Parts: sequence; C-alpha cells; structure tokens
Amino acid sequence: MKPVSAADLDHILTHTDFSSLRNARLFITGGTGFFGCWLLESFLHANRALNLNAQATVLTRNPAAFAQKAPHLANDAAITLLAGDVKSYAFPAAHHEFIIHAATDSGGQQANSTPDELRAAIVDGTRHTLQFAAATGARRLLYTSSGAVYGPQPQAITHIPESYTGRAPADNIYGSAKIESENLCLAQAQLESSIARCFAFTGPHLPLDAHFAIGNFIRDAMAGTPLHIKGDGTPRRSYLYAGDLMVWLWTMLLRAPAGSIYNVGSEESVSIAELAAVTANTLRPGLHVQIDQKAVPGSPIAQYVPSTERAREELDLRTLIPLGEAIRRTAAWHGYTPA
Repeated sequence: MKPVSAADLDHILTHTDFSSLRNARLFITGGTGFFGCWLLESFLHANRALNLNAQATVLTRNPAAFAQKAPHLANDAAITLLAGDVKSYAFPAAHHEFIIHAATDSGGQQANSTPDELRAAIVDGTRHTLQFAAATGARRLLYTSSGAVYGPQPQAITHIPESYTGRAPADNIYGSAKIESENLCLAQAQLESSIARCFAFTGPHLPLDAHFAIGNFIRDAMAGTPLHIKGDGTPRRSYLYAGDLMVWLWTMLLRAPAGSIYNVGSEESVSIAELAAVTANTLRPGLHVQIDQKAVPGSPIAQYVPSTERAREELDLRTLIPLGEAIRRTAAWHGYTPA
C-alpha cells in the first residue's frame, strides 16, 4: 500500500493545530480501514514534522496482516499495534489521553454481518472502548458516527442539519446502532466526548470495488470503461476529500467542546448522474456514461447531504479541496494521470 502524497499530508498539517498531542498517547480503533489509514498517515507526518514525541496504540484484529499491508505505518516506532476485537480487547497498561473510536466507520460491514453481529460490533465495541477510556483516565474522545443516524432525508431539506430530530428506523441496524453509541459516549460525564456524523468521502485508501459509487466510477474511468448507472441517476450525495476529512476529525478531537455533535462532509450536492459526468470529464473526457432508467418527473429523490454550518461557524471547518480535484488526486494515488 502506497503512502499518501506529501501534498495531502502537508495540506492536513497546514490546516490543523496538532500542538495538544505533544508527548501524548492516543488509542485508535478502526485504525486499519479507510479512516484509520488516513489518521495514521497524518498523525505520523505531524509527529515527525513537529517533533511531537507522541505515540499511538492501534487496535487491529490481525497485526501481521496490517504490517504486511502497510509496513510504513505499522513499523513506525510511534505506532504500537494491539491485537484484539473491538468488543473484547485487553486494555493496554499505558495511560492514553486521547481516544479515536473509528471502528465500523462506513457501514460497509453490513454486507458481511448479520444484524446482531453488526449491532454488537458497533454498540458493544463502543461500550468496551468507553470502559477502557475510564480505566485509562482518558481526557478526550472522538466518536466517528454517521449521517445514517438521521434516517431518510426529507425531500424538503436539501442539507440536513444536526438539529433535525428524525432518526434511523429500528430495522436500519447501522444507523440505529450508531445513535445508540453516540448516546453512550455523551453520557460519560468524566470524558470530553465529541461526535462526528460522517457522510460520504473519497480519496486514497477508499476501495474502488466496494459499495461506493464514486470509487466504482473512478475505477472504471481509469480503465476506460463506460460508467454504468443501473438506476435513474437522481439520488443526491456530496463527497469530502479525505485530506479535508482529516482536518475536520483532528480538529474535532483536539478542539471541539465536550458533548458537541458535528456533521462531517461536503455541502456540494451532486446527483449520481452528475458525479459520473464529473468523474468522466476529470479523468477521461468523452467517456460514455450509461444510465439504465429514466427519471420520472415528480418522483421523490433520495438525498444524503449534510449541512455543515455548525462546524463552519464553531470550528472554522470547510471544504478546501473541490470535487474534481478530489477525484484527480484519488486517481493519481492509484497511478493514473489523465492524457
């Protein structure tokens, strides 16, 4: 696995105040996935560039596999890999001031887990991590939740705010388990917890062969294969580049008020059809986009787009890397340069 580009790491360093991590120790769950790899890359870059003398313990089911996948991360002296399951890992003896609980960050585990297994991984994993936070005397915790907690976004709301009171129905195991875990975090009076309700993202480390439309489009555009939309292309999403995502998450861990909840994502709403067109025009102009179904006028349009006004006003967080550039950087990491 290739490292993230120096430009991306410098972008994160430029827009994040890492000074609170000096001589600190972090504990990170979900440290080997999309979010986790970016957290480790940016942490190690800041640690070296700023001489922070910080350490991070990273929970992983299989340290050997991660070391083989990402030796530049796993073998760094500032990283300690802890083998274990998020629901039952043994607590490290060392004191950890900061915790990032980022396990099950994308909802992708739904495809390979029963509902009971998925709920247990999210809720029981959070409960166990909070028990560790109490045992180690942690000061701050960031929990990566999801925009799925809101349930279906109403047609009348183009950008859903944190104040929206709708919630995922009980049969949406991922969303309902995430809100349950949020409540567990916020109930810990001795811990300065903040919640990041994460929406959709792109960037290096995002799988190109999973359930992410943008990853599939980038993969096919790099291969010169027509982009294929099986539906009508009307659902609307927004995509924040992972370099910006890291600025947001680190800032929330280190600066957000205790008990705060923030949406994390871009406000640039695009339809799936528009996303395919932007991807094709950015990576391979003229590439055909096939849309199987015709949109029916007046039909409801599925939306998944956040309002990030709260993060912008309270933490000065905003989208800095536009969608086209995010797509270009993602493809470049995979070795593709448009002709």
